[in-house]
Amino acid sequence: MQHSATPGHTPRNGGSSPTVSVVIPTLNEERNLPHVFAKLPDGIDEVIVVDGGSVDRTVEVARSLRPDVVIVQQTRTGKGNALACGFAACTGDIIVMIDADGSTDPAEIPLFVAQLAAGADFVKGSRFSHGGHSHDITKLRKLGNDGLNLVVNVLFGTRFTDLCYGYNAFWRRVVPVLDLPDTTLPRPTDGSKLWGDGFEIETMINIRAAADGMRVGEVGSIEHARIHGQSNLNTFRDGFRVLRTIFSEYGRMRSRRRNPAGPAGVIVHQHPAANTAPAHALNKIVNRAPAAAVAPGADPRQHVAHLNRGLRRDEPGARRTDDIKALRARTVGED
Repeated sequence: MQHSATPGHTPRNGGSSPTVSVVIPTLNEERNLPHVFAKLPDGIDEVIVVDGGSVDRTVEVARSLRPDVVIVQQTRTGKGNALACGFAACTGDIIVMIDADGSTDPAEIPLFVAQLAAGADFVKGSRFSHGGHSHDITKLRKLGNDGLNLVVNVLFGTRFTDLCYGYNAFWRRVVPVLDLPDTTLPRPTDGSKLWGDGFEIETMINIRAAADGMRVGEVGSIEHARIHGQSNLNTFRDGFRVLRTIFSEYGRMRSRRRNPAGPAGVIVHQHPAANTAPAHALNKIVNRAPAAAVAPGADPRQHVAHLNRGLRRDEPGARRTDDIKALRARTVGED
């Protein structure tokens, strides 16, 4: 995997606040990038543009818009491979993945980051809860998404409201747990994609984050229609690929549970409103407590339903109170 960066990276914060990397997969998105880059909030430490072989001026436009951008050439094809290549190039504490077509709003990044700073391991966007909305999804795709959501929630004991949405943020330390396809593997000679290299990547990482015991939350997000160009998403082809992913991940989870000599057993549980149980009992919690009321005047999208356990103070990624306050100050507005 080759990546390059021009001089002038945004300096890292000198304090203890987490640094943030944004990963943007691209394929012929030169007309959309100006809109996306303009909405990136202040305080982003690193922008990674992963190019899938664009034949337009995507790379040149990215560099002109942000001289410190890091350009990564993906090693195979597909969104999954692009994201894996981007994650490998990140140096920030937090990774945020957005789309280059303008459908995901970069201005919402502080909502995701604030929840991570508050203790979540993985935060996913939801178009159908907590004030979220979609200006792009069709009735057919919405029906399919609801059905896939139901299957996952039944099989894995989760409470996802929007499974197939690619707006996610997480601590960089969790990337190895997601176990994405090795970016150095060659592309199959028949032109097909390795499993995990396609659009199924979004479903795969959402399920693995929950099934591997992370504290997972949702934050409301507004999906906009693509600004220019056409989507590469195929409703039926990619829908069946997602369904296959769900059952594949279910088999993976059951296999790990049956194999005591393998990785630690998979835990699927949810975070209670008040932790009055001893630490060893958290593994038995399977139902989420009702969500707390949103304060008057507060952005309802900040109301996140945490699905799994919280971090202990001694775990990697846990943040002190002063660190959290510092990050929140950055996300409000930083020069």
